[in-house]
Amino acid sequence: MIVRFGYVAMSTVLSNCSPSKTMTMKSFVKLVDREAAIRKLERLAVENLHNTLRLLKHNLAHDIQVYRMTSKLIPLATHKDLGDWNPYPALQESFAEVGRFVKEHGMRVSFHPDHFTVLSTPRSEVLHHSIQDLRHHTNMLLAMGLSASMKNNIHIGGAYGDKPSAAARFEEHFQLLDQDIKERLTLENDDKTFTAIETLNVCKNLGLPMVLDIHHQWVNNEGESPWELWPEIVRTWDTPLAQAGSDASCPLPPKIHVSSPKSTSDLRSHADGVDVVPLLSFLRKIARNTPQLDVMIEAKLKDGALFGLMKDLSAYENEGVHIIDGASVEITP
Repeated sequence: MIVRFGYVAMSTVLSNCSPSKTMTMKSFVKLVDREAAIRKLERLAVENLHNTLRLLKHNLAHDIQVYRMTSKLIPLATHKDLGDWNPYPALQESFAEVGRFVKEHGMRVSFHPDHFTVLSTPRSEVLHHSIQDLRHHTNMLLAMGLSASMKNNIHIGGAYGDKPSAAARFEEHFQLLDQDIKERLTLENDDKTFTAIETLNVCKNLGLPMVLDIHHQWVNNEGESPWELWPEIVRTWDTPLAQAGSDASCPLPPKIHVSSPKSTSDLRSHADGVDVVPLLSFLRKIARNTPQLDVMIEAKLKDGALFGLMKDLSAYENEGVHIIDGASVEITP
């Protein structure tokens, strides 16, 4: 099994390269000239996209082909008081430049809209803002000229005291989405509410690909081991929605999320790095029937955690681990 590792948004290795520079609404309204304030937002967005491109070049130099972009590329993009602002004309070339680089080097990028984006909500205003946020993330990928193989990952959301009803509401609200938004969604189990089994059931009902978070599954499960669910999870990646935008000769591989607990007293928070032992145990158990896997590292040290994990994996080179390059390995059972 070929495994590619990636990281989230920021680099702890590359200095002065934040792709998330922003402005608060309080600061925005202090600027008397509204047009000048909007131009400042656009300049910040251009800088964020420039730094995203720098991060992608950094990734290329270290063989990292999997990367999650920050949702904060365009400051205040979905704020209700800026509904008349269309930032894309000013950002067209910056977005296109990022997209060209991704396509040229065969990278896999994604977004993860924040926890306020919940399709399980019973409140119409929250649903409206959630759909608006999914449209925003989809529009950014479209502005980059990227196919539907580049996804937006979300959770089911809150249970609101009744998980079966919340899951059914998610499925109902999913049908309200535009097709191009549906094609870019993946669904992840969470660490407090919807277990991997419950998330898998929703994915099967909707034809959505499931991203298994093995840390979340460890702290929120129904007694199952993650590898026991893996055959069914893999099948969720073989649907029209999952493979939308992918070349049939090169199908999009499944993706998982990995992190390690911060401490024995704080099991849900993420540690700086990734403990290689449980991760390698999981990878070995699924290797026989999984040709390729992409792994998103959600550790605090970001790319630093990736480099640390690769170093740790190199200690197992005589035990079924073959280092391919700076961010990829081959695992044999």
